[in-house]
Amino acid sequence: MSDCLFCRIAAGAIDADVVHSSEGVMAFRDVSPKAPTHLLVIPREHVASVADLTASHEGLLVEMFDVIRSLAGRESLDGGYRVVTNVGADAGQSVDHLHFHLLGGRALGWPPG
Repeated sequence: MSDCLFCRIAAGAIDADVVHSSEGVMAFRDVSPKAPTHLLVIPREHVASVADLTASHEGLLVEMFDVIRSLAGRESLDGGYRVVTNVGADAGQSVDHLHFHLLGGRALGWPPG
């Protein structure tokens, strides 16, 4: 989708601090980090949110969570980390492209919102 910010990042049309790139998944540093480590993990395929996932996305989700686990290790998030996704405007989703936030590097409070 040409008007989707994350699709444009995945296509290389917009620069990002990319920390992982594969055929199906990309990860990059958030431009407005909320923790010392704040990465966004996205599918290259446009999926608007968790609400649009189907059984056909099973392999994609496994790959995304494998990437998250690997990045948490590379970022030395041994004390723990948080994985978050938002669905819809009321939950704070600002880009209509499925993405998981990987946050860590400090103690994270609860509840988050």
